[in-house]
Amino acid sequence: MNSIAEALAGQNVPSLLALPPASAVAEESTPDSAGPVAAGVLAENHAGTVTVLADRDRDGRRRTALARVASVISVEAAQLPLVRKGGSVQEITAGYCRVVGLSREVRLGDRVVFEDGGLPGEVVRIDQAGATIKPFGNQIEASIGSGVFRQGAMGVSPDHSWKGRVVDAFCHPLDAHGPLRQGLREMPVDAPPPPALTRARVDTPLKTGVRMLDLFTPLCFGQRIGIFAGSGVGKSTLLGMLARARGFDTIVVALVGERGREVREFLEGPLADNRSRAVVVVSTGDESPMMRRMAPRTATAIAEYFRDCGESVLLIIDSVTRYAHAARDVALAAGEPAVARGYAPSVFSDLPRLLERSGPGAEGSGTITGIFSVLVDGDDHNDPVADNIRGTLDGHIVLERSIADQGRYPAGNVLSSISRLAQLSWTPEQRNLLRRIRAMIARYEDTRDLRLVGGYQPGLDAELDQAVTLVPRIYDALRQDMDAPMSEDAFQELANALRPA
Repeated sequence: MNSIAEALAGQNVPSLLALPPASAVAEESTPDSAGPVAAGVLAENHAGTVTVLADRDRDGRRRTALARVASVISVEAAQLPLVRKGGSVQEITAGYCRVVGLSREVRLGDRVVFEDGGLPGEVVRIDQAGATIKPFGNQIEASIGSGVFRQGAMGVSPDHSWKGRVVDAFCHPLDAHGPLRQGLREMPVDAPPPPALTRARVDTPLKTGVRMLDLFTPLCFGQRIGIFAGSGVGKSTLLGMLARARGFDTIVVALVGERGREVREFLEGPLADNRSRAVVVVSTGDESPMMRRMAPRTATAIAEYFRDCGESVLLIIDSVTRYAHAARDVALAAGEPAVARGYAPSVFSDLPRLLERSGPGAEGSGTITGIFSVLVDGDDHNDPVADNIRGTLDGHIVLERSIADQGRYPAGNVLSSISRLAQLSWTPEQRNLLRRIRAMIARYEDTRDLRLVGGYQPGLDAELDQAVTLVPRIYDALRQDMDAPMSEDAFQELANALRPA
């Protein structure tokens, strides 16, 4: 090393010729000992700055020229002030605030923190005058002139130990089982969907144990399907039945905008048997729109982590409509116009971006089977949000209030429900049988009014006679309570119900 120092000393290098004497270099102690730090070793103190190294090591030998250069640089760096770029609050309104000084430092979707404390916020609009910040809390705790600082893009770091836990939209634990262990890999909350050409094919049938679905709308692993219904028709009950399906390594549930009492009922009821392999993200209806908008994205990021680990994941979001409502509030606060029933244009681009993240991953990875409940306003199945979601998913299950009023649960309309991947689950014989059954049910429903007024006479129409005889039996076979055993062979059970007494 001395030969290197002598060679360097012969060069015309100003920084080396101007080295201070050994006595001018301060001596620094390590946090764990009172002795000097060994020469040639660089360390960081708790403030994140480089420490000044001793001019001599523990053996009293003089430090090399290279180590002394490092010491000088360390001294200069330690004297530099730590700069944290930020902005200040200029305007506060109900639900959002305007910040100046951050326009060049942030991007849309970045998280920011307030100097006054409280929950962070998200950048929802940027212009030359400043940035619009939507806080995650219901109250804005900042004041005029308060500092606002960028934290960067939002992400979560899931771990396998999260299974069995209940968290909020920020992945803070809501149960009484202590803090969460953070994983080694951070997953972005707003990640793009996998590239279309690298995704694996969806071709493995999934048995849900719900007779109505296994017969008329069969699913596959990696499929995305929606449950469309008005309030009080049985969406959450059907979701609970689907959560019992076999074949999944992990279940991720997002309860968005739910009533507080329903969260515990879901955890201790439908999810009780599978709680040990489930991660539940909760954002109740009393939380801010930002938290309700964040929860489904957080749940999807957690599901993506387990999918990338090669697992088969069941992702349940209840409901996507409340996510759309929260996204509408955020978009309107950002200054977007209301175009379709009060929804801003960005809502209809946010929905496909969220839903497309589910499904199969790249070849060799796992799958995310997505089941999304959709609350239709006023039982109107053609409202803009429902129509947008229906066109994005791989199928839809329609629950109708008139069927629920008859006491038939699940209250699914087999004529309106469809699975775009059903052909992968049916055999040719099953497909032909179900085609005949659908035609029979359609004939039965079309003549309901005729039969009510007494216009039906047995013996005049053989097909109608068969429908009047068999369709009530089919409806009885499709009845299935939430606590009933799972269906093992839906076609055999239907055949048993149709046999003559």
